[in-house]
Amino acid sequence: MAYSRFECKVTASLFIIWGILLLSTPVDCFAVSRKQRGLFSRAPFPRALRKTRFPTLFTLESTDTGTRVYAALSDSSNGDKPLFTQVISDVDDTLKSSGGVNVAGVALGGIDVQYPRGEMYPGVAEFMLQMSLGVASSPTVSNPALAVAPPKIAILTARAEEFKIALQLKDDSPLVMALRQAGETAGVSNWGVGPVLYGSVAEWIAQDRKGFRKFTNFERLLQQDPTGIIFQYVYVGDTGELDQEAGETMLREYPEVVKAVFLHVVADKIGSVTVPPPKIINGRPVIFFRTYVGAAVAAVQLGFMSMDGLDSVIAASCQRLADVPRESDKWADLERDIARAQATFVF
Repeated sequence: MAYSRFECKVTASLFIIWGILLLSTPVDCFAVSRKQRGLFSRAPFPRALRKTRFPTLFTLESTDTGTRVYAALSDSSNGDKPLFTQVISDVDDTLKSSGGVNVAGVALGGIDVQYPRGEMYPGVAEFMLQMSLGVASSPTVSNPALAVAPPKIAILTARAEEFKIALQLKDDSPLVMALRQAGETAGVSNWGVGPVLYGSVAEWIAQDRKGFRKFTNFERLLQQDPTGIIFQYVYVGDTGELDQEAGETMLREYPEVVKAVFLHVVADKIGSVTVPPPKIINGRPVIFFRTYVGAAVAAVQLGFMSMDGLDSVIAASCQRLADVPRESDKWADLERDIARAQATFVF
């Protein structure tokens, strides 16, 4: 039976509308119970996750660094304590500002309007590096030849993989270069962005699915170390795109390997912003912060960062705002957290 061109267009339009409506249906992803998600065991990871086969992201054994990691593991004096902390980060409104740009009411990455779109936050690169380094620059091993660089940042982003050509983090992008430069300045070569796990168009249309997608991508990331012996993780996100739900779910399901969640407090309007107090989930902290100096203060208090690391975050943050008028709300936020650091620690 032949169809006219008009009938074909109408049919195609109906299918498109149906698909959009289906994807836009609200789903309370975080109300799903452990049993419904198949997470039946907790030692060291859920049994269902251990049996799941995800696409290979990277294999430690296949690289020189990986060989040295396992050699260092056998030579480590840390006992059962994981050797490395890998920082997991969102991109928009966490590493750099989204500018609060939206199309037809759909946010293009986030809500923050304090900084222009694409501008990196003061001190963010140094904070990520110092969190990766921890309180020491390298694991404690008896053979210095086995020392390895800190893990690169793992990226969990809601950016659609279908638009990867336009949105991917390339080696020559300002963000990637800034992170690499932060490492080189601190004497750490070949550090910066590591594995990147994307979202999809479905999450771009149905915004309430973003958090769950980030959580399932985190489960994929765990496959690099299914034993939990080598890595522990710190998740850094923001309060604008369901990162809090994703991070809190990580703490509920994987407190064995997730050390903490840090959330950058952002807003869709200029003015005073209230920073919530920290909270505890499964014995792990959820830290809210307005500037990366504030995040670094909390990190030092928790034993995740050295005082030298805090100093580097403060210095980098002040340098970034050097050309910004002192009466700016950016300086007000930064000076508030610097004063907190000075009141908390003896400089």
